[in-house]
Amino acid sequence: MPTAHVLIYDTYADWEPAHLLAELRTGRFTGVRFDVVTVAATREPVTSMGGLRVRPDLALADLDPAASDLLVMPGAELWDVGGGREYTDVARRFLDAGVPVAAICGATAGLARAGLLDDRRHTSAAAEYLAATGYAGGRHYVDERAVVDGDLITAGPQSPVQFTRAVLGRLGLASEPTLAAYEGLFHQGNQSAFPVLMRAASA
Repeated sequence: MPTAHVLIYDTYADWEPAHLLAELRTGRFTGVRFDVVTVAATREPVTSMGGLRVRPDLALADLDPAASDLLVMPGAELWDVGGGREYTDVARRFLDAGVPVAAICGATAGLARAGLLDDRRHTSAAAEYLAATGYAGGRHYVDERAVVDGDLITAGPQSPVQFTRAVLGRLGLASEPTLAAYEGLFHQGNQSAFPVLMRAASA
């Protein structure tokens, strides 16, 4: 079974990766189920922005990119105060190992500060948000809901559905019609997309 590792830290934005984790864990439209493993600095519980208290499955020191198929990085308050270096160091190791990294919201600012967006196409909440980090990758900013550049997937906080679509597409888990229907239903409320997803679920 493939494995997705999810970084969690106090105040992590629990809603941002929620669509993605649900699809990875259930495989309802892809037919591929992932083992979803939470990872934090230590095994001590962390509390999400929404008040969910989670005991991590794994500590950062025990995380090996070779045992992973995806690293997910949600937003959190720590990114906006310049923290999170230990997590961006992990992201660098994953990218160096050729394992996809999916970052949303404030996690993109952490990657920017770490220099990981200097030479990769990316997006975030807004170009100005990343510019405030002083990073050198502004010329690669793309004003889209989600952006894939090789093994890096980025999105802003307003785009959890597009984030999910981009990650599932990057992993090759669903066809383009299925991905379009997913976004159509869960972002746009397009009921005509429902039969497409049902066909994918029964395939």
